[in-house]
This record gives sequence, structure tokens and C-alpha cells, in this order.
Amino acid sequence: MGPVRDPELPGLLLATERDALIPLLRARPDGDFELRTCCPGWTVRHVVAHCAAVLSRVVENRYEKDVFSPESNDRDIAALADRSNRDLVDDLERLLTAAGPVIAAAGHGRLDGIGFGEWVHAGDLREALGEPGAYEGDAQAPALALLAALSRARRAQPLLARLDGHESPLVVGADSPEPAVYTGSAATLIRLVTGRPLTGTRYRLTGAGEADLAFFV
Repeated sequence: MGPVRDPELPGLLLATERDALIPLLRARPDGDFELRTCCPGWTVRHVVAHCAAVLSRVVENRYEKDVFSPESNDRDIAALADRSNRDLVDDLERLLTAAGPVIAAAGHGRLDGIGFGEWVHAGDLREALGEPGAYEGDAQAPALALLAALSRARRAQPLLARLDGHESPLVVGADSPEPAVYTGSAATLIRLVTGRPLTGTRYRLTGAGEADLAFFV
């Protein structure tokens, strides 16, 4: 992805993930919604409710003073306590479709990070449910492009990411003549920048530490 923002990218990411995630959630029994995720204190149900609540705020243009803070997130999840798991999944499917155009229309890409965050949470759900490829799949390519754009906007740690199976490296973060260098899978890079567990992963990182890369947590 070049330096010019692609306003359609977050919506593409959400729609692609919708088609992969929703059938998986619908096929799971209610008991699986009580499984713990890598998000501290949150079960599968909590993450689904959080994702639906965030997208609902985007679609309905509801932004309070502390919106998206941990306290606000907990209130949003609690407000959905009377909804069935099936209803929450239905809501999430609808909102994954509706939010794309709203994010695209937002000035200066100020909501683009929500598209990336929703995809990361979908990976959190897959991992909790024991599904392979937690941060992979058809949506990974647009997710990496969006990650690169977000990292530049936030002037994150300069990084040249040499990803397994990719011919060209991914340039992440602020411009630098001497960026740090990452070699490994794209899924593990996603884990690094979002502060997800790294147990069982393998990669090489020179010129920076793990904490330097965690700009999207």
C-alpha cells in the first residue's frame, strides 16, 4: 500500500472477515462462547459483544468522552448481557457490512484502525476456539496493507518486515534509512504489533525489541 490512503481498504477487510468468521461462530455451541480468549478477562462472548458494540458506535456515530476506553468497553459489553449468543452474532454480521462505508467516509482515516482492530479480534476468537490460522486467511493481505498505513500515520518503530512467502518486504512505521528488520511469518508480526501471545512462534528481529513494535495494543 502506498502513502496515499485507500478509503475502501477497511471495508474490504471487514467484509472478507465477515464471510469467514460468522459461519464459524454460528456453528459453535453456546458453551464455546464461554471459552477464555487472550484478551484479559474476556471470553469469546465478550469479544463478540465488544466487536459488535464498537461497530454499532461507528455506524450510529455515537462517541462519548471516554469512548473505546477500557471502562467504556466494559459498559458496552454489560449493556448487551441480555442478548443471546445467536443475536450477538447476527448483530456482528450486519455491522461488519454496514461499518465499511462509514469508515471510508471518515475524514483523514481517523476510523481506519477500527477495521484493523476488528480483524485482530477475529483472530483472537479463532485462536480461543482452537481453529488454525488465527491471524491468517483471505483477509490477511488487506490487513497487512492497513497495518502498514496505520503504522506510518502513528510514526511507529521503523521496520522492514521480510515475511515468509512474500517476495517483497513490508515497510512498517516511520521513514528511516536504518529500520529494524523482522524475518518470520506475517501472523507472528501481527502478534508482535498487537501485543498478542508469542508462545510457539519463531522469528528473527534485529535493531529493535519486542516492546518497540507493539504500537497497536
